[in-house]
Amino acid sequence: MISDHARTCLIAGLLAGLTLPGLAASLFAWLPQMVAGLLLITSLRIGLRAATGALSDLRWGLGSVAVLQLGVPLALLAAMWGLGLHGTPVAMVLVLATAAPAISGSANLALLLGQDAGRMMQILVLGTAAFPLTVLPLLWLLPQLGDPAQVIAAALRLLVVISASCAAGFALRRWAFPAPSPARIKSLDGLSVLAFSVIVVALMAALGPALHADPARVALWAILAFAISYGLQVLTFTCLRRGRLEHVAGPLAIGAGNRNIALFLVALPDHVMAPLMIFVGCWQLPMYLTPILLRRLYLPEAQNDETP
Repeated sequence: MISDHARTCLIAGLLAGLTLPGLAASLFAWLPQMVAGLLLITSLRIGLRAATGALSDLRWGLGSVAVLQLGVPLALLAAMWGLGLHGTPVAMVLVLATAAPAISGSANLALLLGQDAGRMMQILVLGTAAFPLTVLPLLWLLPQLGDPAQVIAAALRLLVVISASCAAGFALRRWAFPAPSPARIKSLDGLSVLAFSVIVVALMAALGPALHADPARVALWAILAFAISYGLQVLTFTCLRRGRLEHVAGPLAIGAGNRNIALFLVALPDHVMAPLMIFVGCWQLPMYLTPILLRRLYLPEAQNDETP
């Protein structure tokens, strides 16, 4: 079963994206449709009850979104101003990587790491819905992030895709198998892993050529990407795992370190995008390797097996 070899599938997807640039470029054109399909499969696997079971208590969600998507990037931007680095590409990627909501595949990461995928879906929807508001102060402070109207329009389009895909998945789950057997759940897990692994091939389209042209530069951007993603995950999970938000520490940590920076790309001018595209490719590496490299953070009892 594919679900029994989830980590191997993710590595295969990353390697295919790096070594098969023609395939990656072909799949990139279908990225919006693949994201919609992934969300449908994930919502089909989770079910409406699990995804909405805690909507009666939104205080933790709204507060967490405000901290992660506004407080963290503002703090980092203030630090960059203090160091005189606010106009550098490094400052730009720090803001991009912390201001965006969780990636569309964050619920899949939660499933792979044994975390509450229903809570993760809530964080994804809340973060995407709040993004047009949380991003406004950052767009004002850093106008080079792009045209506010285009950034907000991209967020609203993503919210529509998320809502429509999830609604379709929930409806299909209720109609086809409201009480799926363990074998059916395992099959859906395998389908989810397969879709997640194919998407990364498209996301790596820009990184393969850059790696051949300037490997040293790619290495530096990759180190920064790992530092941001894993630093945020470890810090968030460590701070929350023994507090009032212990029950959502895992999903919040996954959301904190795995952000959808592609929301900004539609609005960034070419002269700003050019030096950042290598980072965008590198940003996929820590996200897709999270179930492998941070497995023991989220699952301390995990052994060296292939169970997702």
